[in-house]
Amino acid sequence: MAGPPCVITVLHGDQTGEELLQESLRILESPRILEHVQLEHVDLSLQARRESGNEVVHEAARRMRQSGLGLKAATVTPEQAGDVGSPNAILRAEVGGDVIVRTGRRIPGVAPLGGVHSPITVVRMAVDDAYGAQEWREQEGADEVAFRTTKITRERCRRVAEYAFQYAQRTNARVFGGPKYTVSPVYEGMLKEEMDKAAAGHPEVGYEPQLIDATFALVLTRDDALVIPTLNRDGDLLSDMVLALYGTLAGSESLMIGFDEDGRQSVVMAEAPHGTAPALEGRHIANPMSMILAVAALLEQAPHRELTTCGRMVREATLRTCGDGTRTADLGGMARTEEFTAEVLRRIG
Repeated sequence: MAGPPCVITVLHGDQTGEELLQESLRILESPRILEHVQLEHVDLSLQARRESGNEVVHEAARRMRQSGLGLKAATVTPEQAGDVGSPNAILRAEVGGDVIVRTGRRIPGVAPLGGVHSPITVVRMAVDDAYGAQEWREQEGADEVAFRTTKITRERCRRVAEYAFQYAQRTNARVFGGPKYTVSPVYEGMLKEEMDKAAAGHPEVGYEPQLIDATFALVLTRDDALVIPTLNRDGDLLSDMVLALYGTLAGSESLMIGFDEDGRQSVVMAEAPHGTAPALEGRHIANPMSMILAVAALLEQAPHRELTTCGRMVREATLRTCGDGTRTADLGGMARTEEFTAEVLRRIG
């Protein structure tokens, strides 16, 4: 083996999220991959976050900044005010995680909806916008009025737009869609301005801006590879719809991209795009595809050629497993969670 092993920070979670993380660790700990990696573990379960006052989340962020690679289980975000809140918000803030990337792709053997077959990637602003808003209510006579203030920054708009064009160039795709800049030229128009600038810097990439409402409708009728830059909430909604078009939310990974102070990519954290699925906990029927594909995507981002090759191998083995008929219940199959993983491992071995 050339060079030292690649360190991957493993962030443990809650409920079915932790169960599926364990399935992905079976992949990482297979002999062909384990010789090239070193795994370090941080417990981000709700209990650990409460007991430490979120110190474990700060520790996870520090370790990811050092390793550059993170694999995260889904975690519970308590609803009570004054509780520990979302670990994702802390992680994104502390590693410069400004971009989330989710790609809907054809799953072999599964018929997509709407006639889509080519991949659709949503490049979403990971912070600010509606999820960073200040909200309050005021009484006006007999009525009650709710207010919300949101913000976005030009730097984050620039990172979303530039990443979208770079990704489209690498994958031979077209940059498509955009915000509702006609209704909101000052606020949402800022992302459109940065999309236009990025388009000028990447003339070889096809560029077809659309309003966000038209984007939702048109992705159902297009069949070319698309990359869609979005604001935070727009992207949250659109990415769930896009993944569902291909059969299941568990059919793709979610990547959080962190940047250093100079705007260079410095951290990649891979996870499933779905939550902790408490109704499936302990039933052995949850689909582990997204967490296994998260491993594949993380290895593909690693600086070692051996791991890049392993990442492609894991992705191909996962998709072939599904295509050859080993599927969990969400895709109409009868395989148990661990049986799907075992078949992927057999193909890797």
